[in-house]
Amino acid sequence: MLKSILSAGSRRVLCVALGALLLSTPAVLAQTAPATPASSPTAPAEPLAPGLRKASEELLQVLQMEKFTTESINQMLTMQIQQRPGLEVVEPEMRAFMNKYMSWNALREDMVRLYAREFTEKELRDLVKFYKSPTGQKYVSKQSSLMQSGMEIGQRRVRENMPELQRTVEEKMKSRAPAGQ
Repeated sequence: MLKSILSAGSRRVLCVALGALLLSTPAVLAQTAPATPASSPTAPAEPLAPGLRKASEELLQVLQMEKFTTESINQMLTMQIQQRPGLEVVEPEMRAFMNKYMSWNALREDMVRLYAREFTEKELRDLVKFYKSPTGQKYVSKQSSLMQSGMEIGQRRVRENMPELQRTVEEKMKSRAPAGQ
């Protein structure tokens, strides 16, 4: 039933929103390294050096990632239901799915490893120091509303410029059509 309610476009928006949830934290690099075999769900994870693990966990705690993840899930679901009121009937199932796969409990170890892979222990400690500062904490307190506003800006820009994309796609499809059609 969910698949019939969610159009292909809505499913893409949902996937983009989930991706934004994971990539919108302030300390994640713009480009992350490709997944390594150790980060694959089927490969056993290499143990992290204790200091690196501790620094990564401390940064994620200072960033209030558990709270941010929960708020992001709630905001994303709310936006999906506002855009597609028909989804309201499956909101409990969507929420259960998100909590199962995208909650902080589900993501915690992967996020610890992500930060440990992208930053040295010293860099993580430097980030902790910054995010414990008043400016860092101000940013942390606003990250959820910044993400929501950013998503709204992105959605508005896509809506405003959709006719251009549609024209471009139609022109490309016409130019690629076999002769005689």
